[in-house]
Parts: sequence; structure tokens; C-alpha cells
Amino acid sequence: MVRHYANLSLVSVKAAIVLDSEGHRVLAKYYSADYPSAKEQKAFEKNLFDKTKRVSSEIILFDNLVVVYKSIVDVFIYFVGSMDENEIMLQSVLGGFSDALTILLKNQVEKRMMMDNMDVTLLTLDETVDDGIILETDASQIASRVTKRSTELESFQSGEQTIAQALKTAQEQLAKRFYT
Repeated sequence: MVRHYANLSLVSVKAAIVLDSEGHRVLAKYYSADYPSAKEQKAFEKNLFDKTKRVSSEIILFDNLVVVYKSIVDVFIYFVGSMDENEIMLQSVLGGFSDALTILLKNQVEKRMMMDNMDVTLLTLDETVDDGIILETDASQIASRVTKRSTELESFQSGEQTIAQALKTAQEQLAKRFYT
């Protein structure tokens, strides 16, 4: 008896896409070669938006792909998987990502805030999905990892300021010794 498994890969997400209320790209990451060129990606996004802009469901089959999506204020967030992907898992990824953004952007998940905080938005996506592999679905864990990285960056920058201040102090002391 031989068993054939359809999908033994860890890759679950083929794409993560955020579009604005007019269907324009805010953010998109494609993790598969299904749409290799930017032109094909834009066409896919336009067709996807046209299909979902007036539909109130959260899961659709589109272009032989499972798409879960959510509309928040003026953005549409999409996660795309293959036909044999578990839509409940994709839905939990979508929920984790959107809830983490809600935490990090202080309940203001909208195009303007996402554009102004693109670094946080991209880090949130990277902490949720990496190369199509789902890393985390718990929003609080995702948010804490993103804030931990930004805290580490701030402490690094403040360390640089301290070094710069120390160099300035050393220069001032040397200048005093030479001029006195």
C-alpha cells in the first residue's frame, strides 16, 4: 500500500497582499513563482480586488487558489494559499497579522498609518510569515517580537549617541589641555 501526500511542504502561504480601498497596492509579498513578473502580480491583484470589493465573505476560491481576506477601514488584507491548503490555517494567519497590526498601530489600521509605519508593517508580516512558511499566528507574540526588534534598534542608536557624546567630551578635554 503506497500513500501519496499532496503537500509535504512547510510553505503554506503563496502571497500576502494589502490593497487600499481603490485596489492599489500598499504592500505585497509573493512567496511562489505563480506570478513571476510585476505585470502579472498587478493583474492578479486587480482581478482579486474586483472579485472581493463587494463580497462580504472571508474565504474565496480564485484562480485555483484559496484566498482569505479581511477589510479594515480603507485596506483589504489578503493571504493566498494553494487549493489544497487548509483555509482555517490561512484564516488564523490573517487574524494574527491583522490583530498584531491593530496592537502595533494603536487601533488605527488604515492606509495612511500603514504607509507612515511601513517598517512596522513589514516587520509584522515577516514575523508572521517567512518565505511562505507560517511562523506565528498569535497576535500578542507577533507584536512583542516586532516591538522587541524596534527596542533593540533604539538601544543600539542610543548607544551610538553615547559613543558620539564620549568622543565629543574627549575632544573638548584634549582641546582644553592643548590651549591651556
